[in-house]
Amino acid sequence: MPIITLTTDFGEKDHFVGGVKGAIYSELDSIRIVDISHSISPFHITEAAYIIQNAYKSFPRGTIHIIGIDSGLTPENKHVAVKLDGHYFICANNGIISMLASEIKPEKIVEINIHDRVNSNFPVLDVFVKVACHIARGGTLDVIGKHISEIKELTGIRPVINQEGNLIIGNVIYIDNYGNVVSNITRSLFEKTGKGRDFKIMARTASFTEVFDNYSDAINFELPSEKREEDGKKLALWNSGEYLELAIYKSNPTTVGSASTLFGLEYRDTITVNFL
Repeated sequence: MPIITLTTDFGEKDHFVGGVKGAIYSELDSIRIVDISHSISPFHITEAAYIIQNAYKSFPRGTIHIIGIDSGLTPENKHVAVKLDGHYFICANNGIISMLASEIKPEKIVEINIHDRVNSNFPVLDVFVKVACHIARGGTLDVIGKHISEIKELTGIRPVINQEGNLIIGNVIYIDNYGNVVSNITRSLFEKTGKGRDFKIMARTASFTEVFDNYSDAINFELPSEKREEDGKKLALWNSGEYLELAIYKSNPTTVGSASTLFGLEYRDTITVNFL
């Protein structure tokens, strides 16, 4: 039996997550449900896309992902089911899929059209669950929707490269639980543009001339512990999703501070890479 994952901005206080799980189990009592996150900032499409993009690849092919972010049905916010990279995604056509499909072309996209058969004012529970369970039983996308060729694009999430090819202008797209700041600059874009040149990364008053592969790579463990620059050390690194991340080593936003608080960076703030 396939896995169904849930990613929402519902939080943990209300009944919504429990209701969705109950509806799934009422349809398929042997299904496996995995929570990716229910702590997405309300209606934060980019944050949701980043989290899903970095989580779904760990699941086996054929997994079904329900995304409950900005899922209200309107003439401008239709519902879609997408097969992409061997996985199924059920969500609103609000731009989330465009980030997942930035480098991988969807195998099939349908606009869900079963709403007239479902009495619903809670689409994630009533519509998305029906579609997910249909797919889990082996059903095809053609039964629950009409084929479409294009999906809505998220605007403003792609870095810009200047005409001279020596400057990447990116933005903050996510701030994690540790206050680390994730940009939309990928390693592949950085290396393709930089061509091995020296560089300087700037984000407000913070600057970096080196990017590490791991947090611990920034620490010189050959020095005695009392002489190392550890807690509070600023660093840039390629995170597990291969995005440029700015961090503070062993940061804690509630005590010593974090990259977000210490650098003064928030969602959509600019991060630039100047190749020398």
